[in-house]
Amino acid sequence: MQRSLSAEDARFQAELREFMTTQFPEEIRAKVRAGAPLTKDELVRSQQILNAAGYAVPHWPTEWGGRDWTPLQFHIWQSEMQAAAVPMPLPFNASMVGPVIATFGSEELKQRFLPATANLDIWWGQGFSEPDAGSDLASLRTTAVRDGDEYVVNGQKTWTTLGQHADWIFCLVRTNPDAKKQEGISFLLIDRYSPGVEIRPIQLIDGGHEVNEVFFTDVRVPAENLVGEENKGWDYAKFLLGNERTGIGPVGTLKRHLAQTKEYASGVSRSDGTSLLKDPLVAARFAALEAELVALELTVIRVAGHSEDGKPNPASSILKIRASQLQQDVSELAMDVAGPMSLAWLIEDDVLADSGDGALVPEWARRATPTYLNNRKVSIYGGSNEVQRSIIAGAVLGLKG
Repeated sequence: MQRSLSAEDARFQAELREFMTTQFPEEIRAKVRAGAPLTKDELVRSQQILNAAGYAVPHWPTEWGGRDWTPLQFHIWQSEMQAAAVPMPLPFNASMVGPVIATFGSEELKQRFLPATANLDIWWGQGFSEPDAGSDLASLRTTAVRDGDEYVVNGQKTWTTLGQHADWIFCLVRTNPDAKKQEGISFLLIDRYSPGVEIRPIQLIDGGHEVNEVFFTDVRVPAENLVGEENKGWDYAKFLLGNERTGIGPVGTLKRHLAQTKEYASGVSRSDGTSLLKDPLVAARFAALEAELVALELTVIRVAGHSEDGKPNPASSILKIRASQLQQDVSELAMDVAGPMSLAWLIEDDVLADSGDGALVPEWARRATPTYLNNRKVSIYGGSNEVQRSIIAGAVLGLKG
């Protein structure tokens, strides 16, 4: 999409592009472009480089590292970072718990946690979903019982993404079992190394370890680690989820992935020896997705103001649905372009070792199916797409059930 930027925004874009493409470590960018997983150390190093330059948490309040940018500048920042294959700041820190503490936390909690959260000196895990409380999150049963100056926490969380790296976990806990579901929930910060906290890995279909179960057994948490007011945690969770849903629209990343897939398709031959891109149906799929990404970008810009005054922008639900669908569509197209080569991920590495140009199956083709399978999650996390449609019906369209 061609946009006419003001002279100020054009300079802003040029500065960001110069930094992302020349000042950021190429070895990390190369791994991101190739779809290779980054180590914890690489992710920490990446965010600390961004934070030192003032690019880690621009959407935070200015006193805690924010930049007071316009919604369009925020979108330019995000798009340039994604287009340059620079890892986005860790969402659990930058887009989830950080804004919640900055908006609702005590001054003591802000001083204690926000600088370390922005710099990824603390790695946060998200303790929301439970085995019987996923899309219906308000049904959560993990309890926190006040005992003097502490809470005693018991229960279980699941699907804790990258929880194996976490230093702290921000949790929704039930502090008033007699109140209505949403009215008895609090937002608590828990030291992952507290006695009684146990993290167990959940192995994914591709053999990876991305998500975890977390168990709390008589975990004692200082009451000062409560964010905001007791039993007001549902309000803070809605604020957090509004920010999370807005961040699920990675336009720059999707553009880069689609362009890479198109390049891969140009090198795949049909039975007649011509490029796969000469197939009218394949070419039409690329054209349709390119048009859909233009529409997605316009939606991102419209919603880019994020949440205001502690209330999520309900239009973020529209963005969440369409962005998650497009992520799945792009990864499905990449898998289809790879064709039979996409099954190579099932074969042992030493059989189809990637030795460069002479590899039997290129690395992008080997990653196509695991990426497709992993992207099934994006229509569930941050609130399932079915839940988002209910939010749209009520909060955006004003319909009453």
